Formats: sequence, structure tokens, C-alpha cells
Amino acid sequence: MFLTETAKERIVKAIKDAELNTSGEVKVHIEETCPTEDPIERAKQVFQYLLLDRTAQRNGVLFYLAYGSHKFAILGDEGIDKVVPVNFWEGIRDSMRQYFLQEDFAGGLQTGIREAGNQLKKFFPYHQDDINEISDDISTDPIP
Repeated sequence: MFLTETAKERIVKAIKDAELNTSGEVKVHIEETCPTEDPIERAKQVFQYLLLDRTAQRNGVLFYLAYGSHKFAILGDEGIDKVVPVNFWEGIRDSMRQYFLQEDFAGGLQTGIREAGNQLKKFFPYHQDDINEISDDISTDPIP
């Protein structure tokens, strides 16, 4: 097993905490190997498969990790990419990489999720009538 149950719980809690402040939808998908050379291309496939491109405000975010391939990507939907600064995802990626280099994958994901949530609340603040459009659970099912 790649992550302990405690680590998974910490990641899901980070997602829930982030979504308390933003209407953005955060999802984590973890698989052992990345079937494509470019993790961004794989993240795009996973993004669509998990229907993150179907949120009402087009504000879904995917944290993709292929731990065995040592690859990861962060992908935001078009609603987010229209409003965030150019280097938005790179800063979060660099923060996460520091944890991943120490093989603290849960810590890296938590950090990235927290940073994304803090930034997204500026552009997509939480409203009382917001609904959770995407499950907060970590996705690990095989995706074609």
C-alpha cells in the first residue's frame, strides 16, 4: 500500500478544509505508473474521466501523482486558468516537489491542496449555497 490510512485521511481533510473556503473542487488521483511520457497529458485524461471539466464554474483542480514513475501534475480547469496569475500552478508545484523529494507524498499533497485552496478563495469564494460537486475521496481506481 502506497499511503497509510492516516496519510489518506490527512489528504482528504486537506481537501475538505480547502473547499470550506472556495467553491473550487479539488480532487487527488494517485496511480503507480504514468502511462504517458508527459504527466500533464495523463492528468488531462484523468481530469476528463473524473468529470472535473463538468463543474458549474469550471473550477475543478486535479492533483495527479504517479509515485512509481516519479511524476506529478496539477491541472486546473479553464475557469481557474482564466483568472489566476501565469505562474500560479508552478509555485504550488515547487512547494510540493520539496516534500516529494523527501518521499513525503502526503505532506506534499496537503501543502499543494492548502496553497491552492488559499489562492482559489480569492477568485472562487465559498458561498452558502455551494454544493460539493466532486467527491473528496482520493481516486485510485484504474483509469483507461
